[in-house]
Amino acid sequence: MAEKIKAAIFTTNPEQIYRVYGEKRLKQLAEETDLLPGFVTPENFDSMPVDTIEVGFSTWGMMAFTEDQLDKMPRFKALFYAAGATDAFCRPLLKRNIAVISAWLANARPVAEYTLAHILLGMKNFLTLTNNIRTRGRAGWNKENAGPGCYGRTVTLIGAGAIATRVEELLKNFDLNVITVPSRPERRTISLEEAFAVSQVVSNHLPDRDDNAGVLDKHLFESMPPNAVFINTGRGRQVHEKDLIEVLQKRPDLTAILDVTYPEPPEEDSPLYKLPNVWLSPHLAGSQNDEFRRMADYAMEDFRNYAAGKPLRYQVTESMLLTSGKGNEKC
Repeated sequence: MAEKIKAAIFTTNPEQIYRVYGEKRLKQLAEETDLLPGFVTPENFDSMPVDTIEVGFSTWGMMAFTEDQLDKMPRFKALFYAAGATDAFCRPLLKRNIAVISAWLANARPVAEYTLAHILLGMKNFLTLTNNIRTRGRAGWNKENAGPGCYGRTVTLIGAGAIATRVEELLKNFDLNVITVPSRPERRTISLEEAFAVSQVVSNHLPDRDDNAGVLDKHLFESMPPNAVFINTGRGRQVHEKDLIEVLQKRPDLTAILDVTYPEPPEEDSPLYKLPNVWLSPHLAGSQNDEFRRMADYAMEDFRNYAAGKPLRYQVTESMLLTSGKGNEKC
């Protein structure tokens, strides 16, 4: 019988490990590896036999190793990270040719599904019509502001990373014209201005880079067609929020679905809480509850590939890392 690979779980927050892996996956790790008991944390690192470790597992709350700590792990070859962005800890590992595997594609799936749901409802102008009924009763029971429906209209996806790519794939099942606007201007075949002006729904998936802060501003929102919908599951700071609020106040026909804001949550006195054409959710689009297990499964799938000498599917490379901000983004 082959000797099991020596492994450890690294974390600064054990609760996150239980939250993402759950008892079942932790039991599988213990069965499939020679797993150090407990968790390796910044506090107990020096007292653990880390010199024997070949692979590590983690999720949100991953510790950032110092050079001295890495020196004490001469056999360390791979980290399997059951979450998305790796920028906070990744580069020192890559410099030592330690493979980093991230479940960022797993976390893209629920965001894409959330987005798809709101695109389809947005094409009917569902939220506006149901809000009219909720606030006006029988007087609001009409279809005067119904959207065009899911046929022939244009949807714009801002960003060309994993989430936008997944949304685009899902939308192939519908008779809609889909425009993708990469975050890098040099890669665009259509401008943001042109895209906003022709789109019934615009969904933001920009990577969290400093150069994307505030790029979605007043003149873009003003140009949107009647009864159009703006969805933000990217980052709040990418929207010039005062501009958005001003436009929404002037144009009650528009709808904004904001899963992210800046700050997050909005300040107590923010108009976003009271505007009838704004729908807030508490950063809900990403993995939640049972969906966390998918991220653990992606990490463990690639561990099994590693153990079998097969190619890794979800490996992070230097070219995938952002020069500014957080996350893995190929646009």
